[in-house]
Amino acid sequence: MSVPLRQKLKVGAHVVRQKLFGVERYPLVLMLEPLFRCNLKCAGCGKIAYPEHILDRRLSVEECLAAVDECGAPIVSIPGGEPLLHKDMPEIVRGIVARRRFVYLCTNALLLRKRIHEYEPSPYLTFSIHLDGDRERHDASVCQDGVYDRAIDAIKLALERRFRVTVNCTLFAGEVAGRVAPFFDEVTRLGVESITVSPGFSYERAPSQDVFLERDGTRTLFRDVLRLGRGRRWRFNHSSLYLDFLAGGQSYRCTPWGSPTRNVFGWQKPCYLLVNEGYAPTYRALMEETDWDSYGSDRNPKCAQCMAHCGYEPTAVADTLAHPWKALRVALRGPGAGPIVSEDRGASGNSMRPAGVSVVTVPAQAIPTAHPRPESTVRLGRWGSRSRADG
Repeated sequence: MSVPLRQKLKVGAHVVRQKLFGVERYPLVLMLEPLFRCNLKCAGCGKIAYPEHILDRRLSVEECLAAVDECGAPIVSIPGGEPLLHKDMPEIVRGIVARRRFVYLCTNALLLRKRIHEYEPSPYLTFSIHLDGDRERHDASVCQDGVYDRAIDAIKLALERRFRVTVNCTLFAGEVAGRVAPFFDEVTRLGVESITVSPGFSYERAPSQDVFLERDGTRTLFRDVLRLGRGRRWRFNHSSLYLDFLAGGQSYRCTPWGSPTRNVFGWQKPCYLLVNEGYAPTYRALMEETDWDSYGSDRNPKCAQCMAHCGYEPTAVADTLAHPWKALRVALRGPGAGPIVSEDRGASGNSMRPAGVSVVTVPAQAIPTAHPRPESTVRLGRWGSRSRADG
């Protein structure tokens, strides 16, 4: 399996609680960006083009943990920038782990060998290593030679020290299935828990604008990749329905509130990927003040080509719970094995808001939770299967 049972149960219980309390818009993954500064200058990155005084800003430990508590999501993803540049990152991670939230620390791994001793293995901590393909592809993507080999060495080190490790892969224009498949074989042989994969989003601030996939190209590429993957032992950090969506087998509407973003500017509207749409001072204000109906591939030109997991995985998770037999059928036959569906992106049957259902927004603090209070110490030990996934 690609997701440990402990994590599946916690995420499932979180979703069931929201349903029982009539909360339609709820978070699954908090995207926590404590800084934008990075030690690489990737061609497709929209985070590093800010002026120096912005790149020098950091969220404090207290601000990060307050965001975790305020949002209430069971999973916290820490992208960047490069999180390992933040001097207080070990304390931030310890605070999240103490709250029994699953944290994915996203890193290009250049600093991992130097900093790994600052972290302890835990079923709640995963190093998510950035690799955008094989050696040639990845080094070209990050615009620096030798990064792929250093990342592979860091993966081996983290696995040796019994950390949970996943690979975070973004696919760009010009990629071909026959090259992606051997890369997935290679990282699977390394023993990583799973692969997170997504088509690149066309950041407005990215240095290169010709590297991003359009929607039709995404569907074709992922259908070809998944066809080559049948019979292989790839493990993905995704629901089967999200993978089927990437391959054109499902038609979904984006649910950006499923992955709210907190960064140095505040709570970003409406999602992790779009900028210049404004910021809210609190999570509650984000949920209540954002004009959610103004976003989506059928409603906003900025969203037209997006199929990223931060927007569509929450939709797929909701669809899985609403239609478990469909999800099982797709999982058994393999994502991308069925017919390609038309792009009816606003279809209510595939939306997290079926026709006629009103919206209820409730602050996380108002919902009873199974999460324990933060603890000063956490007992860490072995937890069985070295497999899991992200949202």
